Amino acid sequence: MASSGYVQAVVLLLALQLVCVGAADADHETGTVIPAESRPCVDCHAFEFMQRALQDLKKTAFNLDARTETLVLRTERRALCDCMPTSSLR
Repeated sequence: MASSGYVQAVVLLLALQLVCVGAADADHETGTVIPAESRPCVDCHAFEFMQRALQDLKKTAFNLDARTETLVLRTERRALCDCMPTSSLR
């Protein structure tokens, strides 16, 4: 008796597995296939990524350049103020 219950459970699990695998295959087949001619190639994606990265680097370089210039001017002003007596600044 107990073995027939196991056999029924195994048969039920196998049937369930076949139904699930069949449903997964059906979902995969119904997907829209985009022709290769209309899909951007991997090289195009890489090129676009590199363009964006280069633009980001240019912005960062410009910001660093501007920040460096500000710091240099501030340092020169401090050096100038340290060299001159405070009485001559008025």
